[in-house]
Amino acid sequence: MAALISNRKASFNYEFLEHFEAGIELNGAEVKSLRAGRGSLDGAYIVVRGREVWLEKMTIPPYQPGNIAGGNSEASSDRPRKLLLTQVEISRLANVGTGSAKGLTIVPISVYNKARKLKVEIVLARGKKKFDKRETLKKRDTERQIRREWSDR
Repeated sequence: MAALISNRKASFNYEFLEHFEAGIELNGAEVKSLRAGRGSLDGAYIVVRGREVWLEKMTIPPYQPGNIAGGNSEASSDRPRKLLLTQVEISRLANVGTGSAKGLTIVPISVYNKARKLKVEIVLARGKKKFDKRETLKKRDTERQIRREWSDR
């Protein structure tokens, strides 16, 4: 289950609270492009509209091997894409931003293959404050120094 594309900045900017796995509606050219490792989750976010969940601002460039024109040229590379979740999961995500869930956001963190299907891993997250980010950087540096010390021995 290796990630085809991932949002590497998400773990630095957010504290993950709950993980979800969602299917995604794509056309054939988008699937080929994602399987080739092209695409970006930078700036992507999740919106709940009614009883549907949408992935906004995920960029998937058109699939054109050898720069051959063709495919669906009118499709936008950053169009909204519908996510496939159960009604229980959708109702859980619909409560974000209200009441006790205030200050939470829904962030996509990776797109990966699972049994010939493309899945999106999304998380319910809370934004980190500046001092939390500094603490993460300090922890990362100390772990790196410890690994160096052990490799020198």
